[in-house]
Amino acid sequence: MSTPSIVFLHGIRTSSTMWRRQVEIHEAAGRRVAAVDLPGHGSRMGEPFSLEAARDVLDEAVASLPGPHVVVGLSLGGYLALHWAARTDRPPAAVLAASCCTQPRGAALAGYRAVAGAIERLPDRGRFLGNTMARLTLTPESALDVNAGGVPWGVMGPALAAMAEVDTLADLETIEAPIWFVNGAWDHFRTQERRFVRAAQYGQLCVVPGAGHLVSLDQPEAFARLTGLLAERTRLVAV
Repeated sequence: MSTPSIVFLHGIRTSSTMWRRQVEIHEAAGRRVAAVDLPGHGSRMGEPFSLEAARDVLDEAVASLPGPHVVVGLSLGGYLALHWAARTDRPPAAVLAASCCTQPRGAALAGYRAVAGAIERLPDRGRFLGNTMARLTLTPESALDVNAGGVPWGVMGPALAAMAEVDTLADLETIEAPIWFVNGAWDHFRTQERRFVRAAQYGQLCVVPGAGHLVSLDQPEAFARLTGLLAERTRLVAV
């Protein structure tokens, strides 16, 4: 069986460009790769965000590459990868869900929505804040990748409102593919990681030392090794 294709799904207010280093590494290793833009982001910035539209994007990406498929999502992209995997007619061979181990509900989501609303009410819609944080926490190359696809305005409200409808723990119980949860050691979204692993039928937790929420950008080589290892194990199990 051939090595699975890999589909990358980005986080909120960035785009597929955040995966440029990962795409480079995996293409150099001979893997088939696609990094896609969610509605309201990057090349789809003019499209309204919805859960259905996000699932359609993933279905299109999977259909564009030969199977089997490993789907990799970070933060919003991780939640959506799991939400999609629980519903799609094109089930993945495996999912790598990064930086998304807090149930997107209740007080946590309400607090995040309040902060997001305050940011988007700033005169520059948070551009200066985002650029400053990227510059202070990431390498120059990673900071450029985060913003290269453009920073969308107004998408945080609709995206976070849609996430209030998502029950990730319930989704995990229905997904029959292996799921690797990958979190940076300093990620604030890992508060329920053990619960997430228990909810998954075939779950495994990987914590990357020295990384924060943007684990694939903080430790790109370590993240690429984990993604490649998952793809290789998926191939061997399926043979």
